[in-house]
Amino acid sequence: MEVNEHRKEQRQRTFKGGTISFDRAAGIDCLVRNISKTGACLEIDTTVGIPEKFTLVIKPEYLKRNCQVVWRTAQKVGVHFV
Repeated sequence: MEVNEHRKEQRQRTFKGGTISFDRAAGIDCLVRNISKTGACLEIDTTVGIPEKFTLVIKPEYLKRNCQVVWRTAQKVGVHFV
């Protein structure tokens, strides 16, 4: 599936761990595949159950970003930082 390119900032490739956190539930591990000042692409086992808004914690810096889902496939989620 090809995703239309609508990014305002060029993303940097990365291979960092992350945690998707929402509703006080235990976090869902993810891999941050690329990132910019305005958003990121996250890879996870499945996007089923991932809400439209959540908090992403990027390791090892433990940097927290509030996210809005922009697009999703079976195993990837594109987010905009809000």
